[in-house]
Parts: sequence; structure tokens; C-alpha cells
Amino acid sequence: MIGERIKSLREKKGYSITKLADLAGVSKSYLSYIERNMQNNPSLKVMAKIAAPLDSNIEYLLGEEHLPKIYEDEILDDEWRSIIKKAVDEGMSKGDFQALKDLVRSNMWKESLQDAAVSSNEKKKTSNIIILHIDN
Repeated sequence: MIGERIKSLREKKGYSITKLADLAGVSKSYLSYIERNMQNNPSLKVMAKIAAPLDSNIEYLLGEEHLPKIYEDEILDDEWRSIIKKAVDEGMSKGDFQALKDLVRSNMWKESLQDAAVSSNEKKKTSNIIILHIDN
């Protein structure tokens, strides 16, 4: 999947495999292995190098369904690029990136459940009114 996406983006940009390899600073043979799915586990650092000249992002190359933001006319701001670059430079692996993304999604899911529970409890509290009527 990664290889197919890289090849598709490369062809859209009109780059030869040699041109993309030069722009990304990776060997032509390694890029070829990735594109032909003979190398299925490139590092995040390599993927970032390849994604940059393709105006893409690591998430898209990893399999997100949507095209990279630049193709949606939304450009990833410099702060995000800096954060991602720093993480990759510090050795964050593709697995780490996926695990972090899964953790964030999990926490968002848990928070939504907690919010629903709080909302449900508030509804119960407001609906638990007891009215006493005493006749003399």
C-alpha cells in the first residue's frame, strides 16, 4: 500500500523514480523496492524524506484514506511540519506514530463516553424530583 501510494503521487508529479530518489535523498534502488512492495517497513525518517517532495504526508503514505492536505487545498502549517520533523529526527518510528495516533483516538473515545455518562447523570438528577402532597 505504501509503495502504491508513493508511485501514484510520484507519477502525478511527473517525477521519474530517479528524480524522486534524488529529491528525497534516498537511493533509487531502495525507493524502487518500496514502490514494488519488496520493502514494506521503511522508517518514518525515510517516509518523511519521500513525502516532502511529493507534497504529501506520512499519514497518507501509511494508509489514511484521504489525500494529503495539500491536495485538498489545505496546507499543513509550519508548526505541524516542525513538530513532525522533530519527532522523526528524534527517532520516532512508524510504529510509535501509529501507537500515538491510536492512543489519542482511544482517549477521545473514552472522553466522549465520560461526557455521555455525565450528561446522562445530569439528566437523571434533574428528572428525579419528588413531589409530596399532604391532605389535611
